[in-house]
Amino acid sequence: MNRFVKIAGYITGGIVALMVLLVACFYFYVKIEEPQPDFANYLEQEREEIDTDFYKIGDNWLKKSDTGLWELYVKGGGFERGVMEGKLQKELAAQQEEAFVNQIYKMIPSQFLLRQMKYFIAYFNKDLDHHITQEYQEEIYGESLFASDEYDYIAPKYHRMLNYHAAHDIGHALQGKNFKVGCTSFAAWGDRTADSTLLIGRNFDFFVGDEFAKNKVINFVNPDEGYKLMMVSWAGMIGAVSGMNEKGLTVTLNASESEIPTTAATPISLVAREILQYAKNIEEAYVIAKKRKVFVSESLLIGSSEDGKTAIIEVSPTKTDLFEGTQNDYQICSNHFQGEVFKNDEINLNNLKQSSSAYRFELMTELVNEKPKLTVKDAVDILRNQNGLHGKNVGMGNEMAINQLIAHHGIVFKPEKLQVWVSTNPYQLGEFVCYDLNKIFALADTLKTKVELYERPLNIAEDPFLKSKDYQNFITFKKLKAKVQSGTDISEEEIRTLEASNPEYFDTYILIADYLNKRGEGERALAYYNKALTKEIATGYEKEKVLAAIKEIKEEE
Repeated sequence: MNRFVKIAGYITGGIVALMVLLVACFYFYVKIEEPQPDFANYLEQEREEIDTDFYKIGDNWLKKSDTGLWELYVKGGGFERGVMEGKLQKELAAQQEEAFVNQIYKMIPSQFLLRQMKYFIAYFNKDLDHHITQEYQEEIYGESLFASDEYDYIAPKYHRMLNYHAAHDIGHALQGKNFKVGCTSFAAWGDRTADSTLLIGRNFDFFVGDEFAKNKVINFVNPDEGYKLMMVSWAGMIGAVSGMNEKGLTVTLNASESEIPTTAATPISLVAREILQYAKNIEEAYVIAKKRKVFVSESLLIGSSEDGKTAIIEVSPTKTDLFEGTQNDYQICSNHFQGEVFKNDEINLNNLKQSSSAYRFELMTELVNEKPKLTVKDAVDILRNQNGLHGKNVGMGNEMAINQLIAHHGIVFKPEKLQVWVSTNPYQLGEFVCYDLNKIFALADTLKTKVELYERPLNIAEDPFLKSKDYQNFITFKKLKAKVQSGTDISEEEIRTLEASNPEYFDTYILIADYLNKRGEGERALAYYNKALTKEIATGYEKEKVLAAIKEIKEEE
């Protein structure tokens, strides 16, 4: 007996020693060194509250417009900018992180899975800092010094801020066969626009909950090196997803389906930021993109005032291509590759077959061609369009539409005039606010009072849809959808209300069918699954799930 106890003790001791070794190895390998910038006197400068929602530190400032948009101006080198961003946006960044983490908890309610994901991401990104330029490491580090203490249990502040910049890349790759990132963009110039100048529009359909999109920040950046630029972003984010620099070069991101990444690389938003800061034309943008190794597959629509047109830089973890288009006066970009390098890749072909990208590409082409001479108002109308091909009602929120009612923002650029229009909440339905970069950067260093910076006469009014009964129905639909997805029981009356709130949307019937099926009401669920099949289902993946559910119910009968 003592012999067995002794052996058991050896085994237990061995397991404990192994676990200690594994944990030690984990923390050794995931150790990310913090930058060692010149602190100068940046940390000593205090934030001043000049007016309600208007803060300054030297020439740097943050203020809230009467449109609801936050406007941020920072200048200097990487670390200086980061410190200013961190101090000025401290409360906003804390709210943004809270919204992000809360949404993760909703998506992954299991504490065990969350812990495993935490360690997976930490290990996966152990070399992340090696793929980020020193300038941007220092900017992120400067911001991190003022991050919330509340989430230190997830990771140290600098580690968290670095990893948040890779969240978009890892998230869209891990969605895999359930790929639902649906940004759509277009550009027109020459004979296709009312004034013959370049016009670009896009929806950034990145949804991490309504709270995450609540506080949009328009970043105006005056760096020591490179070009002045603007970006639409959120507190804590220095990467670019939509932006334009003082040379009239624009960048917008459109995700494509990817393999699951196997190693750390440069987050695509930081590649886009580098292009905005250091490129003045399409050729220079392409040179920057080619020298960066990225996580995932992405299309970067580059607009250039110097070139008078757009081109698409298509990147993956292994290849890069420049697609200049087949039309000489307009270009469409959704979520698949079009150039020779990628177009016959198996992943791209599967994406075309299974996702909504090809449908939205055709739809955007149809909408652009309906307007012989595009104006900014036409561009906004296109970005707000909720119908399918040939004006078909596909239901509110359908991924097949240009406007899926999930956009973080819609944006329109006129690069040759350095003008940009940014949507206000909700989605791209609120007023589109016009900024003139010439004026913004001319007065930025001297702003002393809280004044509105946008060009009021050029703003585009809110979508009339906001005042409609359909919009109220959509709000009802969202509330009931959230209730169903949370696992809460709903009444028969709520089931009828859910169906009536969005009757042309396939997902309405899938939601009800899944709910009934989990309750053991297979026969009723079957009727709703079959009803879903009569609607426009956005992706092949979703249709396959419906067919599999129908087959399972029938086999159980």
